[in-house]
Amino acid sequence: MHITAINEGNSGSEGGCSSSGCGGSSDQLDHLPQHIRDKVKDHPCYSEEAHHHYARMHVAVAPACNIQCHYCNRKYDCANESRPGVVSELLTPDQAVKKVMAVAANIPQMTVLGIAGPGDPLANPERTFETFRQLTEKAPDIKLCVSTNGLSLPEQVDELCQHNIDHVTITINCVDPEVGEKIYPWIFWNNRRIKGRKGAEILIAQQQKGLEMLTERGILVKVNSVMIPGVNDHHLEEVSRVVKSKGAFLHNVMPLIAEAEHGTFYGVMGQRGPTHDELQTLQDQCAGDMNMMRHCRQCRADAVGMLGEDRGDEFTMEKVETMEIDYQEAMQRRAEYQQQIEQAREAQQKRSQESFVSLASLKRKRHQSRPVLMAVASSGGGVINQHFGHAREFLIYEATELDVRFVGHRKVDLYCSGDSSCGEGESVLDQIIRTLSGCEAVLCSKVGYEPWERLEAAGIQPNGEYAMEPIEEAVAALYQEMLQSGALVKARGDEDKSVGACA
Repeated sequence: MHITAINEGNSGSEGGCSSSGCGGSSDQLDHLPQHIRDKVKDHPCYSEEAHHHYARMHVAVAPACNIQCHYCNRKYDCANESRPGVVSELLTPDQAVKKVMAVAANIPQMTVLGIAGPGDPLANPERTFETFRQLTEKAPDIKLCVSTNGLSLPEQVDELCQHNIDHVTITINCVDPEVGEKIYPWIFWNNRRIKGRKGAEILIAQQQKGLEMLTERGILVKVNSVMIPGVNDHHLEEVSRVVKSKGAFLHNVMPLIAEAEHGTFYGVMGQRGPTHDELQTLQDQCAGDMNMMRHCRQCRADAVGMLGEDRGDEFTMEKVETMEIDYQEAMQRRAEYQQQIEQAREAQQKRSQESFVSLASLKRKRHQSRPVLMAVASSGGGVINQHFGHAREFLIYEATELDVRFVGHRKVDLYCSGDSSCGEGESVLDQIIRTLSGCEAVLCSKVGYEPWERLEAAGIQPNGEYAMEPIEEAVAALYQEMLQSGALVKARGDEDKSVGACA
């Protein structure tokens, strides 16, 4: 959720629309047609605000792929890695449908089913569309999505439109073949392998054609781009401009996952991923042309649960086969549960909007004070409800006198395991503190003495006073405290620096 702190002209450099996309607060949705708002308000990938409340799942029915990416290494029986292209077990369409209905019955906030691999869904059309066909009939309350590299997309658009599919994600890393040949060693096209620049040219043309065909039919398109330093990082602003001109709804610039242990070409060759600062800077640069998604977790191809969590171990096929499910009854429970979520969201939003008005009473000169990054520990619900030691990731918000905006998330290792070793992991704490570099505060439900002292010593102020409070409201309130203390007045010579440049 992106909330304006002071109703004073434009809410920021992006024309009043959140850099995280226009799927969050009611202010961001108001400019959209009602049918678009209905499509995104409970979609955790297309709405930053909704991802606090709703879950998604992916089913691994598509093993084959028709291109090779230097950042990809698919694994079909891996439970230890959390990244795209990895699954614990491949499923048949029948198994996938059974699993979806089991998850939906047990996780009522699950609203979206996506097919995202481990290969490319449209390179496996029979398996993909048989899954969608059955789910359209048996679970009509679940949104259906597909993620694709786009090579086979134009030929499959008509088939996609025959199913209950309103959202398609295309991974577009370039619009220039010279850049593309550095990312894609080959594509498989018309029954032959095509390498280098020629392959990149075909892929780019197919992606752009498919994007135009989808938007012409009213399907919302999210474009994913992997940021690869030194390869396409300076090119992605152009990608953002082009895909917006062709009707894309959302742009998700993701960091390259480049650890060598994953076995990708880039990983083995030592290609680095972007820093947090580099990623945020590029996202801000692209945001001038495109609504940005910043809450992506680069999920496994069999992920289950809220973004940032994976409950897949609860729903292995061995366990699913033992479950007896009355889905008609489950649908009723799901509808009631989701209605409660919407009522809570509406109340929370009203409360937040009322509290933000108080910031205007400070009557400070616009941009007189500097922006602040704050880290938040939350397990969902849009509130601060997680112990510092239990967090596996921190949500990062930027607060200014004008607004509070979500700028990303940072993954960490678990500091406190909940047993007698809790608090002894000094090396883990060191890593967490490095990960939170640039943040001036961390808000959580509770924090122990040792991490409190270490955080303070690192210049990061721990804060447990806003437990169970809405995140944006709490961040704004803490920022107001910092303003009133005089700690945030800009130093001389800083007046012309961009608000969004803090990292």
